[in-house]
Amino acid sequence: MDTRELLQKVKKLEIKTRGLSKQLFAGDYHSAFKGRGMTFSEVKNYSFGDDVRAIDWNVTARFDEPFVKVFEEEREITSLLLLDVSGSTNFGSNKQSKKDLISEVAAILAFSANQNNDKIGAIFFSDVVEKYIPPKKGKKHVLMLLRDWLEYQPTRKSTNIDVALQFLNAIQKKRSIAFLISDFYDENDYQKSLSIVRKKHDLVAIQVKDPAEYELLNFGLLPVVHAESNAVTWLSTHVKSTANKLIELNEKHDHELATLFKKSGVDFVTIETGKEYIQSLQRLFQKRKK
Repeated sequence: MDTRELLQKVKKLEIKTRGLSKQLFAGDYHSAFKGRGMTFSEVKNYSFGDDVRAIDWNVTARFDEPFVKVFEEEREITSLLLLDVSGSTNFGSNKQSKKDLISEVAAILAFSANQNNDKIGAIFFSDVVEKYIPPKKGKKHVLMLLRDWLEYQPTRKSTNIDVALQFLNAIQKKRSIAFLISDFYDENDYQKSLSIVRKKHDLVAIQVKDPAEYELLNFGLLPVVHAESNAVTWLSTHVKSTANKLIELNEKHDHELATLFKKSGVDFVTIETGKEYIQSLQRLFQKRKK
C-alpha cells in the first residue's frame, strides 16, 4: 500500500467513524466507563468523621497531631485497544472482513477518547505482541494509530490472547480501560490472565465474527485452508452432517466464550461483519452506566 492510498484509507475511516463515535457515546463516554481512579491531592487536619484509614502516619508523627490524606477523582482516562491481527481476522463474506470491522470499532473508540481529551494506545497481537503504541492524547496521535493499524503486516498468523493480556498487565501500571477486540479463535488458556487484568483494569471484550462461519453452502468437495495454521481440510459441503457439525462447533465456541467472560466479570458483546453494530455497542455501554 503506497502512502497516498494509505492516507485515503485513514481519511475514509475517519469520516465514517467520527460520526458513529458521536452517535454512540453522545457525551457519555466517561459515565460508560469506570476507568477513573483516585489520586492523592493533599493532607489536612483530621476532623471527626474522616476515614481513619486515610491517616498519614508520617505527617501525624512529625506534627504530633492527626492528619489525613485527601484524594480527588482523576479526570483523565487512559484507554488501550488490544487488537487481534491473526490470520483468521482476514476472513469476511459480506464485502467486509473481520479486520475491517475491527478497524471501524477501534477508530470509534479512539475518536471517542480524543473527544474527551483522554489518552489512547494500542497493542497489536497475534500469538506474540506484534506492536505496542503507548497511550497519548490528540487527533494527530489517533490518526497515527489508525495509519499504523491499516498498514501493519503481522509477522505471525496464530492467536494467543494470554500473551496480550500479560503484556497489558506488565506495561500498564495505572488503571485503564482495555478493549479486547478479537474473533477469539484461540486454543490457549487465558482465563487466569483475564481475571488478573479484570481486577486491575476496566476490561471490555468485543467479539467480531462473520455469518459464513455459521453456515456452509453446498459447493461439493471443498478444500478449506486454516487461516492461522495453513492446514488444509477437505469438506464434503453437500453432506448435511458436515454443515451441522460446523454450526455446532462455532455455537459451542460462542457459548464457552460467553461463559468465560461472565465468570470473569468481563463485559462482553458480539458484532458481525456486514451488519449494523452501533445498537449492540450502545446497549453494552448503556448497561455499564447503570
